[in-house]
Amino acid sequence: MSLTALSIQVWLHTYATEGVSDDLAREALSTFTPAYFQSLIADSDYRLLVDVDGDNLLGYILLDLDSRCAEENYGGVEVDTLYVQEHFHGRGIGRALLDHAIETVGARLWLTAWAGNVRALAFYNSYGFVDVGITWHEFEEQKYENRILALQRR
Repeated sequence: MSLTALSIQVWLHTYATEGVSDDLAREALSTFTPAYFQSLIADSDYRLLVDVDGDNLLGYILLDLDSRCAEENYGGVEVDTLYVQEHFHGRGIGRALLDHAIETVGARLWLTAWAGNVRALAFYNSYGFVDVGITWHEFEEQKYENRILALQRR
């Protein structure tokens, strides 16, 4: 249940910059369900790593071991999601989750990030990810530019 709540909170904070529209609400509520996380945990193609403080979830990283990068010849493992509750930004949780991911699956990581998420793009750049291309996230007849980032620092 905590994964669902944290995901919806972070997702809406990131994408609902002009308020919560019906289409954004439907996207968040239909994606981040308890059943969604149960299926990911049971799927051997995914790794879910969490950062907790006692019983409290602070953030998580979801790795997709079977996803293919849209940029030719990159390969590696996709960081499907890296979410840290905003109250805990700047405390090294995102970096620690990425470090743990590298220990778990290796340093060939890639991801996509919304082009409008300046804070995330700066974070990934400071960690060593470089922009290698473009892709689009589409839902309900809307199209959002995403940047493809690949880890180059290790």
